[in-house]
Amino acid sequence: MKTDTISDMLTRIRNGNLVGHKVVKIDSTRMTYHITRLLRTEGFISQYETVVKEGRRYIFIYLKYSANPTRPLIRGLKRVSKPGLRVYVSNNQIPIVLGGQGIAILSTSQGIITNIQAKEFGIGGELLCYVW
Repeated sequence: MKTDTISDMLTRIRNGNLVGHKVVKIDSTRMTYHITRLLRTEGFISQYETVVKEGRRYIFIYLKYSANPTRPLIRGLKRVSKPGLRVYVSNNQIPIVLGGQGIAILSTSQGIITNIQAKEFGIGGELLCYVW
């Protein structure tokens, strides 16, 4: 059993990018589904689909590459808040990732949102990860 599905998801995406995979399979949870949907909305992945195999739910993430097929669009992923050390930020402490080129993903009372949306709403929450 995996205790941190978000870290597992980010590691699988990172490893898939490093070796040039087109598709990455991750376990489906509510949190990973919402993060995947957010990555699609922000344009970091091309598409995703949920599949049930042998009674388990999986998400197939289709990775996106630049014009050079060996250069992935996602250049970095970093897990911030972990099960052993939760990191919370208020609305005036929300970080800007790489001068606005990347996003921070937060878990808030409004759901899983980006740092830009959190600033618009004026809310803080748990800082899950950075994507750039």
